[in-house]
Order: sequence, then structure tokens, then C-alpha cells
Amino acid sequence: MSTVKIPPVLRSSTGGEKEVAAEGSDVGEVLRALAEQHPGTQSQLFGADGQLNRYVNVYLNDEDVRVLQGLDTPVGEGDTLVILPAMAGGERSLSG
Repeated sequence: MSTVKIPPVLRSSTGGEKEVAAEGSDVGEVLRALAEQHPGTQSQLFGADGQLNRYVNVYLNDEDVRVLQGLDTPVGEGDTLVILPAMAGGERSLSG
């Protein structure tokens, strides 16, 4: 069983839950299990092609799954997935 940390923007789709437990042997299976438990997350996580939505970043134990094996990245017992929506917009200067 893996833990999926839910960002505030998706919590309305998970009944307000900040963390959800989900089963799966890889990232894709865990996220699909989350989507089965909470159908409102399906369209936010996955595109029409079944791949991870390009506006969503997923980290497995602090590693971006896109630089690993994507949805096929193996997940072990007790691993943590963190879903982070990609930030939109350009660069901003800290000095104003």
C-alpha cells in the first residue's frame, strides 16, 4: 500500500483528504487506484490518451517520475507519491 499526498487543488475531489492510501505495483497503477476511489481526480491526473496530464507533476519519494520510468516506475510497500500541479506563468524577478 502506498500513500498519495493530495494537493489542496485536488482535495475537493477526495472528500478533503490530504493523504489517500492506494495499491499498485507501479505509479500508474497507484494513480489509477486513486482515480477509482475518487473519480473526480481522473480527468485532473490523466489526459485523454491515458498518460499523465502534462500539468501534473508526480514525485515518488522526492524523485520526479518523469525522469524515472514515468507511469511504469515501480512502487514499493510504504512508498509515498506526491502530486503537485504544475505552476503556470513566466519568471518573476524577486526584486520586483
